[in-house]
Amino acid sequence: MPIYRELVNRNINKTYGETEKRWQGIRRGRYVEFNLVWDKGTKFGLETDGRTESILMSLPATAHWIYNHQPEKNSNEWETLNWLRKNIDWINM
Repeated sequence: MPIYRELVNRNINKTYGETEKRWQGIRRGRYVEFNLVWDKGTKFGLETDGRTESILMSLPATAHWIYNHQPEKNSNEWETLNWLRKNIDWINM
């Protein structure tokens, strides 16, 4: 709880607009992609006649898909993707 409170307090006055909402939708789309294509639990539930509504309940209400989206270099979005890329040695960083 203390770290959550610290992060909220540190970011509470930051503004956001359409650019940030668009980025949020794109990232949510990637989550949906992972959940439906790669998540073994979701795939198992769908393939074994699980209750579809329950399985899909974790998906966001809105998401966006943009083919081959490339954020502007050195933007906040670009920096985020650099942190999320594969093959980062997080332990020895």
